[in-house]
Amino acid sequence: MKKLSLIIAIFISTSIFSQNISLESYKFGEGLQFNADRGHSIRLTGYAQPMIDLKNYTDVEENSSTSRYRIRRLRLRIDGKSKNQKFGYRFQADLSGTSETGEDTGDYLLDAYVSYAVTNRISILFGQRATYTDNRELFMNSNSLQLVERSRLTSAFSSIREFGLFVTGRFRAGRGSYLRPYFVLTNGDGINVFDKDHGGLKIGGRLDYLPFGLFTNLGQFRQIDVMREQAPKLVLGVHFSHNSGMSSRRGRASGAIIYLDENDQESLPDYTKYGIDFLFKYKGFSALGEYIKSTAIVPDDITQRVRNDGSISESFLVDGLQNVDGYVKGRMMLGQAYNIQMGYLFKSGYSVDTRYTHLKADENSFLNNATFYNRPNYYTIGIGKLLAKNYGAKIQASITYVDGSLGINNTQGSPIEGNEWLTRIITTISF
Repeated sequence: MKKLSLIIAIFISTSIFSQNISLESYKFGEGLQFNADRGHSIRLTGYAQPMIDLKNYTDVEENSSTSRYRIRRLRLRIDGKSKNQKFGYRFQADLSGTSETGEDTGDYLLDAYVSYAVTNRISILFGQRATYTDNRELFMNSNSLQLVERSRLTSAFSSIREFGLFVTGRFRAGRGSYLRPYFVLTNGDGINVFDKDHGGLKIGGRLDYLPFGLFTNLGQFRQIDVMREQAPKLVLGVHFSHNSGMSSRRGRASGAIIYLDENDQESLPDYTKYGIDFLFKYKGFSALGEYIKSTAIVPDDITQRVRNDGSISESFLVDGLQNVDGYVKGRMMLGQAYNIQMGYLFKSGYSVDTRYTHLKADENSFLNNATFYNRPNYYTIGIGKLLAKNYGAKIQASITYVDGSLGINNTQGSPIEGNEWLTRIITTISF
């Protein structure tokens, strides 16, 4: 933690004080904009999100509640651009060490990439950033979310951030509409991979269509309709990715799950994911819909697996029978899901929101794990209050009813009868 803080301090110092830089503008919630003598610009933004989580089980009388008080996110971001706007960079860190889906991973570095605008329509980015082959909710800035947390679809299937090559485009398609294509080529191993690379590459893409033109003030990448779009705005998207040789449940980590052939060489399954989604906004109303499906191909030559302690096993038991294909798939996030949510922001700054998420696991899938998943339906309602005219400060609360009818465990892995209630409260403070 101390090393990371030192790195950030050095980075900011060298970026801002190594040349004559003046503060150009500041807007609460939008960050500090600096301009340099040589014409390039630097923007510094950040926010903190204190959060409370409460969980209750419906049919358990004693010791049925758990609570967690924490800093959900504590982020600092630096963006820079050259004088001619051709070259750019981004560095973003989260000092809370919490992942986008809530796990305490200790991954402080989020984004670190450089970009080059080939034309005013096509840009190339290289480095680590959020990938374009996840569902649409991952496009949204975390301080602009419609509800307290992202949906369970996102936490189940998203790889979130990856290292590689990203190409983006924006083209007029006639009658005021736009096409936004994205191409992605990454290592397929998730965030902060500093050790040995496992498996092959991940290739994918996305195509977005905006029939009514562009959203106001980057509204395509923010959930709440703070700008109150005066004309209907809609984006429809499709995405696809194929990860050749994956060593984790969904491509979010490197080397977490390793299999070997009879010659002790790595042999890893391929993972394919695809989906469709949309975002609609109009005069304070916003709606988001997503569908996603994943499949896997398991190599025929897998004969061994590496345990967590590094030892080797030839056991692939599923329901008491040796089943390599079923065992391997049972450790991956395989199945399908859809998420639909909508909300309305009143002119007073209050918002009301609702969400329904459905997960359907394949026969062999980690989605059947009773401790973490095996919950097919999530029903959420939320309220919020924006304390500024933008996303600078807000407070939100939500209640989620979780269907545990398929059989669930508590966080200690013990079977629990009934369902779950999740209560969350979060505040956002930006600068």
